[in-house]
Amino acid sequence: MEMLLKLQGLLDRTRAVDFLAPLALRLYLAPIFWMAGMSKFNSFEDTSAWFGNTEWGLGLPMPDLMAFLATSTEIAGSIMLLFGFGVRWVSMPLMFTMIIAIVSVHWVNGWQAIADAKFCLFNCSDAIAAIERLDAAKSLLQEHGNYDWLTEQGSFVILNNGIEFAVTYFIMLLTLFFIGSGKYVSVDYWIARKFS
Repeated sequence: MEMLLKLQGLLDRTRAVDFLAPLALRLYLAPIFWMAGMSKFNSFEDTSAWFGNTEWGLGLPMPDLMAFLATSTEIAGSIMLLFGFGVRWVSMPLMFTMIIAIVSVHWVNGWQAIADAKFCLFNCSDAIAAIERLDAAKSLLQEHGNYDWLTEQGSFVILNNGIEFAVTYFIMLLTLFFIGSGKYVSVDYWIARKFS
């Protein structure tokens, strides 16, 4: 029992650096939302068209407004996450964008972001078909291309575009919503310290 109490005491001392977890979450998410927002911003007309088109897009009402809201939420959100400013507040609209992405874009593709027939939760036939296509593409590239050069930066994959990444980001944002931006390395901490 004494050993367990000592171990618990060691664990309790880690609270001195518990600001590292929310900081890591913020620093991980900030570039993701920055890239997503800037991608929408840099091709805003295409983004708006995709938001509104019912045949090959999302079919959302008021696509210009929706595209503007998504773009500005992601860009502003990434900056706010980076500096730890209004993190609990900005987590809400960012979670909402993830819910919209999950339901309207990724849901039909199942769980996996990258097709892998060896680990398949739902629609395994699609994952197996993707692997067959990937094997065929690799074979063609090995026979007719410079395969070593093509793969020196990483392996070829089939993007399944499932909900995996969006759900992961949602969970990270949900965590930040409840724990806040953390101590010391956030504007929120210093504002709260000044006014409390």
